[in-house]
Order: sequence, then structure tokens, then C-alpha cells
Amino acid sequence: MALVIEKPMMEALGITEETPLQVTVNGNALVVTPANVGVGPERMKAITKELRKRYGPMLKRLAD
Repeated sequence: MALVIEKPMMEALGITEETPLQVTVNGNALVVTPANVGVGPERMKAITKELRKRYGPMLKRLAD
């Protein structure tokens, strides 16, 4: 089985082929939502980079 989501709908939802989806049932409706609630991968990379820049030396000293 497969669920086909056309490109315009994917763009409207802000999802890609890589986006994990959650499928639930609400009465007689099938509800499909992005499972990655919160920050996306690009934002997470930016946050991690900033944290490493700011706290990297301190974390290195703690690890040693």
C-alpha cells in the first residue's frame, strides 16, 4: 500500500520525501502530519554549530 502526496500539497505542508510522517485515524478521516514537530534538520545544524562555537572549549575541558 502507498499514499501518494502530490508535489504542490507537499510544498504547501512544508514536507519533502525525507520528512517522516505520522498517520492517525480520527473518526472516518485519515490524518497525515509531519512527525518532526519542532525544529527542522537545517535549523538543528545551525543551533549545534552555534553551541559548539560558544561552549565547545568548555565541553572539551569537562570531557578531559
